[in-house]
Amino acid sequence: MPRFVPTRSDDPVAAKLLDDYFMSRALSFTTHPGGYRVTLPDPAWFTPPRGEFLLVLDDADQPIGCGGVRRVDDLNGLTTYEVKHVWIEEPARGRGWSRLLMNELESRAQAFGAQQLVLDTNESLTAAQHLYRTSGYEEIPAYNLNKNATNWFRKRLE
Repeated sequence: MPRFVPTRSDDPVAAKLLDDYFMSRALSFTTHPGGYRVTLPDPAWFTPPRGEFLLVLDDADQPIGCGGVRRVDDLNGLTTYEVKHVWIEEPARGRGWSRLLMNELESRAQAFGAQQLVLDTNESLTAAQHLYRTSGYEEIPAYNLNKNATNWFRKRLE
């Protein structure tokens, strides 16, 4: 089972994972107008209770993924947090750890008072969209101006 360890998004281990994440996105967005635009996450966005950034460690305590949640403007009168940079390294995929990471991020956001979560993604990320839909997220109109995004989702937390 993976372990989830809070860290700064600019920690060297987190930065390496984010580099892998951004490189993967850049390679998969070849048909996206203007290409993929990298926006490094500000560590202040992921400082509790405003948010949190997590490393995913495997059974041998090796970093194999990351992800975060951060506070954004309320939507529809609900306290809203956004899921960002969900990433599991290629060799560690297929074990269900992305879903475990999503569950952990939801729990952390809920502990901060989130009533709903939102996220954006790109149509080329079909596996990610499948994960979101089967995790209870529903597609919504755009809530931000992310030029990399083509699809937006939300999940109401109970």
